Amino acid sequence: MTIYAVGDLQGCLEPLLCLLEKVSFKPEKDQLWAAGDVVNRGPQSLETLRYLKGLGPAFRMVLGNHDLHLLAVARGITQLNPKDTLQEILDAHDSNELLDWLQQQPLLISEHGFVMVHAGIPPHWDLATACIMAGKVETALRTKNANLFFENMYGNTPTSWSELQSEAEQLRSITNYFTRMRFCNPRGELELSVKTAPKNAPPGFLPWYKNPLRKTANEKIIFGHWAALNGEVNENNLYALDTGCVWGQRLRLMNLNTLQYTHCKC
Repeated sequence: MTIYAVGDLQGCLEPLLCLLEKVSFKPEKDQLWAAGDVVNRGPQSLETLRYLKGLGPAFRMVLGNHDLHLLAVARGITQLNPKDTLQEILDAHDSNELLDWLQQQPLLISEHGFVMVHAGIPPHWDLATACIMAGKVETALRTKNANLFFENMYGNTPTSWSELQSEAEQLRSITNYFTRMRFCNPRGELELSVKTAPKNAPPGFLPWYKNPLRKTANEKIIFGHWAALNGEVNENNLYALDTGCVWGQRLRLMNLNTLQYTHCKC
């Protein structure tokens, strides 16, 4: 079996199909992992969801912030933004089926010697802690009270996780780490307002992966989310897959067996 990982699709199905054809992907013997944000901003969010769900056990993914936003909108927690391209999903005859499937997806995958998350893992968490924290959000998503999670999901505070916080605040902090993080300080405090390249880091903050004491430095981490990186991190054991497909750049596919990248121009 060959496992391939792809960066943020954001409703860009045609480039994905191009990549899968390039590598002769066979669902009956291969597996595709997606680093989150499989929908929104691109032209084929509905078709993308249907295709990925249709791959069955040949597909794995982690949730990104756009995926969670879709689920919150579907529950009436928030409204669509002007740039969202999600209405087709909400109007589809199979909308409930697709959304139920999406809501069952994890925030973290740790298998075959790799860890996949959407945005990253804060420097003060080791892998065991990250798995526990991801599990807290996954449990919240899969209960009958999931509305409570979505009602409290949005917000830039608190800037870090603490045992002293309410459950809602803890879940928001965890969600922000896994799905929105770019810059944080050595204490794990987030700066969520800056979305630019690492050279423009706010004073006192670094890209999450640049902290010299990062506890997951020896883990092979696959992530997306940060298009401004253009797939370049120059760090061992880190594989940045968001190369700005939805913004007219390219889509990146990684062969986990060989660590080779394949690209398709969008």
